[in-house]
Amino acid sequence: MVAAPGGGKGTQGQRLAAKYGIQHVSSGDVLRAEARAGTLSGREVAAYQKRGDLVPDQIVFDLLTPVVSAAAARGGYILDGFPRTVPQAIEAADIGRRLDLTLDAAVYLNVPDPVLLQRLLARARADDTAEVIRHRLEVFTETSGPLIDYYRDRGILLEVNGDQPPDSITADIQARLP
Repeated sequence: MVAAPGGGKGTQGQRLAAKYGIQHVSSGDVLRAEARAGTLSGREVAAYQKRGDLVPDQIVFDLLTPVVSAAAARGGYILDGFPRTVPQAIEAADIGRRLDLTLDAAVYLNVPDPVLLQRLLARARADDTAEVIRHRLEVFTETSGPLIDYYRDRGILLEVNGDQPPDSITADIQARLP
């Protein structure tokens, strides 16, 4: 699942995981849990999140690889919010090949920025101030824009209009999954 912050990755990831009987793995949830745990890497994660910046790749890989591997061993997963950059996607593909994992599709929920801002302000999470949200949207555009093209070029991108009712989005995704 690829989308800007507030794009519906969590909602759609959970719905698809339930439908297909697989695990929903949210990179944001994993990172926030680590930050709450107060570990050394958790404190680093928290500092990046507070600014609205991306957490460095190595920290993300160190935290996500065991979670994704365990989910794959249990039958599969929907990965929400990762990778966020082309280098992360390339490294994730290399790790996937070593672990014998296959990427079937990259679902991109395309949502206009004003809608994203409204959604994020409405959920009232501590890291969702207007200033941080705007920065996060800028970071997404700069870092994940090329990721969309990367998956499109690989022939696995499913671009979905994310500015419609959640049930319509779910139906659209399910109709288009391989």
